[in-house]
Amino acid sequence: MEQHSPSIRAQAVALMRQGVPNRTVAERLNVPRGTVGWWRSEDRKARGETYERPTDCPRCTGREFDRVAYAYLLGLYLGDGHIISKRKQHHLSVFCNAEQIGLIAAAEDAMRKVMPSPGVEQRHRAGCVEVKSYTKHWTCMFPQHGPGKKHQRRIDLEPWQQDIVDAHPWEFIRGLVHSDGCRITNWTTRMVAGERKRYEYPRYVFTNVSDDIRRLCTDTLDKLGVEWTHCTRHGNPYNISIARKASVALMDAHVGPKY
Repeated sequence: MEQHSPSIRAQAVALMRQGVPNRTVAERLNVPRGTVGWWRSEDRKARGETYERPTDCPRCTGREFDRVAYAYLLGLYLGDGHIISKRKQHHLSVFCNAEQIGLIAAAEDAMRKVMPSPGVEQRHRAGCVEVKSYTKHWTCMFPQHGPGKKHQRRIDLEPWQQDIVDAHPWEFIRGLVHSDGCRITNWTTRMVAGERKRYEYPRYVFTNVSDDIRRLCTDTLDKLGVEWTHCTRHGNPYNISIARKASVALMDAHVGPKY
């Protein structure tokens, strides 16, 4: 490892304390950026400073943010998203079917619109794509985060979140359906003039084991005038079905199938 004189290090530290970026310091003094970063870290330790990465978190900075994108992202998170919040690992993840490239793009776009600064990437897994945004401040935007699975803890919206859902209910429903729901075609048979005929009809289904998340969904559907029913699975009402013609038409106009 190349050794640098104490005077070079002192110059570098002085520049960094003036707010000069590491890259500029490295170029100006002809020192590797990694070395400059190490000097900055050691200088902070010597002064008892704790480094806090700059953030554009709306809850921490008070800045305005895209509320339409947030309503959609909230639905995605409650449906099939999760947050990792550990000492050295912080990110929001939303899992998407690998074939639904429109959904993957929409999830990434919503993350970037709500908080532009954090890095966002797509991690390809078997049959799915994990869209990840890296910052510990997603817990500020989604206070529903906590230990354990979402269906094992109480899920309620904060007043500011409910205000956003009330202002943009279709985006919230769209996020829920795009994460943990689908549009399918059912069929049945009827006897007509002595002949059995097959009839097909579309319906939307939202499936979630959390009673609270299903309640948030159905409360919003009620406000939108969408008729729904509970369909049991193993004796439990995990599925919300929307099959009435007028209600399906509303869902088609504002939600649509995943793509």
